[in-house]
Amino acid sequence: MLITGLLCGALLGFVMQRGRFCLTGGFRDMYIAKDNRMFYALLIAIAVQSIGVYALLQVGLLQFKAGAFPIVATIVGSFVFGIGIILAGGCATGTWYRAGEGLLGSWIALFGYMVMAAIMKSGPLKPLNDGLRDAGTASNSIAGTLGISVWILIALLALVTIWVAVRELRKPKVKIPALRPKRSGLSHVLFEKRWHPFVTAVLVGLIAILAWPLSEATGRMSGLGITTPSANIIQYLVTGDQSIINWGVFLVLGIFLGSFIAAKASREFRFRAPDARTAVTSLCGGLLMGFGASLAGGCSIGNGLVMTAMMTWQGWISLVFMILGTWTASYFVFVRPNVKKAAQKAAAQPTTA
Repeated sequence: MLITGLLCGALLGFVMQRGRFCLTGGFRDMYIAKDNRMFYALLIAIAVQSIGVYALLQVGLLQFKAGAFPIVATIVGSFVFGIGIILAGGCATGTWYRAGEGLLGSWIALFGYMVMAAIMKSGPLKPLNDGLRDAGTASNSIAGTLGISVWILIALLALVTIWVAVRELRKPKVKIPALRPKRSGLSHVLFEKRWHPFVTAVLVGLIAILAWPLSEATGRMSGLGITTPSANIIQYLVTGDQSIINWGVFLVLGIFLGSFIAAKASREFRFRAPDARTAVTSLCGGLLMGFGASLAGGCSIGNGLVMTAMMTWQGWISLVFMILGTWTASYFVFVRPNVKKAAQKAAAQPTTA
């Protein structure tokens, strides 16, 4: 049954690579380019997953417990994670699928992410991780806290998502000269045609629904998750403990495989080596990602996609501080340097009497 993790991950990696489903770029563009399309796409994926998973819960096919809400760890970890994904050039899932494209900078970021996650979950920083995660509230369920049905929250999310998506689709489209297709039929659609972010989001949401029953069939009572499985790979390579090789490990390996297949078939795969500065930045970003995601109890997928769909405080508060972290890093990495360059250029201009 573990092989279903590999297949589910391969499907996710394929879809994310072809649809360029990058939450790092989406969060960054909200601040720099005032472009919210990828954020709206995330809302679509969350809404699709939420409706599907809670329908399965309603008929008794799944089990889910929201658990406690580690508020301090969630806020601090998510903010640090947001900074890290800007430096790394991709979130946890994005780093896995971009590594599958041959981007060596993502390999470096992925290494830092996996190592730091392992250090946080089972290494020297485990006491710090556990201690901060112990500080929280008893209830993680938003519906439970408010004393309402979860379907009210899901309906509200669906209505808001439909409204923003329709408004976005009605905007005038920028006409881009279309290149003459080199393929036809299904091959053109899968490997050449540009996928709309909203279509990609629906597919991601459906895969996220599929992950729940497949994962629970192996005894892993959860859906999509990236951080713990990534840490488990490092732990296995060091200790040889086969008990930590579960459905989630096969999932993340599948993401890499699916992305590689998509990149090769679409002729987008090639090895690209970063310069020394980018390599160091990628490593630092990966380390921050591992630290932040472990502390927050999830990354942009575990918290930003899955725990939000399950209508938990951890998911939605994590998403807010993740975005704030990306905006903070974007200011120092992208905005401030450009402002300084503009000021220096203006100062260098000769003045006329």
